[in-house]
Amino acid sequence: MSLKQWREEFEKTNSRKDGRILTFHGVEGYDVYNCSIPFEYRGHKYLYGRVEKREDWARSVTMLFQCVRPDEWTRVDSMIYQLEDPNIAVIHGQFVLNGTFVIYRGGAMDGFRALFYRGTDIKDMNYFATGPDSMKDIRLVELADHRIGVFSRPRNDEILKRYGSESQIGFTTIDHLDELTDKAISGAVYIPGLFSEGEWGGCNQAYLLDSGYIGVIGHKSYQSDPNGEEFSQSYINTAFVFDPVHHKVLEERILATSASYPAFSAKVPRLKDCCFTSGIVMREDGKADLYSGLGDTAEGRIVIDYPFEGYGRMESLSTRVPLR
Repeated sequence: MSLKQWREEFEKTNSRKDGRILTFHGVEGYDVYNCSIPFEYRGHKYLYGRVEKREDWARSVTMLFQCVRPDEWTRVDSMIYQLEDPNIAVIHGQFVLNGTFVIYRGGAMDGFRALFYRGTDIKDMNYFATGPDSMKDIRLVELADHRIGVFSRPRNDEILKRYGSESQIGFTTIDHLDELTDKAISGAVYIPGLFSEGEWGGCNQAYLLDSGYIGVIGHKSYQSDPNGEEFSQSYINTAFVFDPVHHKVLEERILATSASYPAFSAKVPRLKDCCFTSGIVMREDGKADLYSGLGDTAEGRIVIDYPFEGYGRMESLSTRVPLR
């Protein structure tokens, strides 16, 4: 079944959720979207957000925001990063922030690379690694034996020619953050069976489960009517359970589509169906808050059932960072 068909089946029984569009203060005149998941630090809740004017392209910065009321966030005075689509992980007692840095040469965009920052002070992280050329959505997760799982996401013409899909997701392990090199990331072994012809996607947030499996919150995408007047890029919130020992996916599911969220505006018409996943945060009632960028203009939140039921419980990021 193609992703488009799977999505149609999903939407027959999954209508709009009771969701919210997040409000951001201190950045008036700018959109905030494609955020990291919220996380706790010294008794407060924070997230990193991609900040950009509606009319701009590839001029994003990443800023830190603190939660002041439910679904309401205000900018924090902290370091500003020249990054798109921030992601946060906790590795060996440190926060690790990564995002996409767009490269310009001669006044024109000339590619992009993932940049990685680390530290225990979320307001002032230190740059330490760069990903391979033209690769986004590289994600890290600390495993039970304290090795580091690394998910890659190459997307290029060679992969399209070989696999029929526009991207793949790979997985490898390293022992220390200092081993996070473009060679190590590029050497990640592809996970079979994730994409069909014409599809692409990636891992957005990875969680260690107490079973030893890895719960992945991601996105899958396809082009709708690419040669017609209604051309758009459809991005869908997805999840899968990964067995790192046997290098295989145990279960995959759709979590939400654009129809699941409150109405939002798109940066351009082709992004009206774009839900670029951030990740999930567990709730006290056992369900999960799913966060997602919407239309490259906003960040939304809906409540979903725990997506890894039957495969283990996930650990909160905030429990593994010492206060210093």
